[in-house]
Amino acid sequence: AQLQASGGGLVQAGGSLRLSCAASARTFSSYTMGWFRQAPGKEREFVAAISWSGTITSYADSVKGRFTISRDNAKITRYLQMNSLKPEDTAVYYCAASKIPTPSKSPQLYDYWGQGTQVTVSS
Repeated sequence: AQLQASGGGLVQAGGSLRLSCAASARTFSSYTMGWFRQAPGKEREFVAAISWSGTITSYADSVKGRFTISRDNAKITRYLQMNSLKPEDTAVYYCAASKIPTPSKSPQLYDYWGQGTQVTVSS
């Protein structure tokens, strides 16, 4: 079972990007899915997560009101819509999957990880 993140790129401050996380197995449709990011020299940090049903979401304070996480269980794909991007959002973004029933901010609780996609926001 694998996760494949895509959609990163270079964007100017104030711009938007949509990240996608495609799963290789339908098993992931029942998993909580999360997005994390890691900037150079910094620890991996929580960005957003969504329950398997899509009814419960959680966001880091730094992205609330700007980012939206969603999922399409039919396509086993999750999305992270990022608006009003800031230079401090620059990082490698990772999608992850967990068997926990509700979203968690702890990366240790996620069992599967995608390879990461680079997001660079220029000022």
